[in-house]
Amino acid sequence: MPLLELKDVHARYGPIRALHGVSLTVDQGEVVAILGANGAGKTTTLRSISSMTRTSGEIRFGGKGIARSSPEHVARLGVAHVPEGRGLFPELTVWENLRMGAVGAGRGNFQENAKRIVGYFPWIERRREQAAGTLSGGEQQMLALGRALVSRPKLLMLDEPSLGLAPTVVRELFATVRRLNEEGLTVLVVEQNATIALDVASRAYVLEVGKVAVEGTSDELRRHEGVRKSYLGY
Repeated sequence: MPLLELKDVHARYGPIRALHGVSLTVDQGEVVAILGANGAGKTTTLRSISSMTRTSGEIRFGGKGIARSSPEHVARLGVAHVPEGRGLFPELTVWENLRMGAVGAGRGNFQENAKRIVGYFPWIERRREQAAGTLSGGEQQMLALGRALVSRPKLLMLDEPSLGLAPTVVRELFATVRRLNEEGLTVLVVEQNATIALDVASRAYVLEVGKVAVEGTSDELRRHEGVRKSYLGY
């Protein structure tokens, strides 16, 4: 049984249809990527899973239907969502932002969980009293990731984590994602940088105008002519 399963999911924003029957699965322990151009429905897919967008169709997590759940309930079940733009509180300190990740969703002791996060990002301990809004873009993205991990999620969803970051920071960030996966965390990542997404993911889906256009293993997508031309540049 997949950890996450979407069947024929539709979503709209007012009169605009954003998803047209999206179906996908994510198995326990996988990294799965969702690729596509701007406006393809990638972000809406993650928002649908988090119950931040109203949908029709079936969404199941851990075998339970969550399509009509509240975002808070989905988070408590173990889904952590790092949105595009990071969603930090810029006026709060680094440590206060980290603590926000445990509110309503955290499992276990915050101090123990925070210690784990500092193991991934040691600079957090040194700069815990610094306002989050004064961090660099890369540091903010890592803090947003750390805040999501404080809740000890079963599924981590990342929306465009490489957006606006320097290549060295992107490599560091995805190295952490790979490490998390090796430690057992399931990851669903939306990413326009198809090359790095396929490097870290075992499978991927390509969305076009709200529909799944291509799906397969990362190796299969690297060999797919349309994917190569549109997303990999060769």
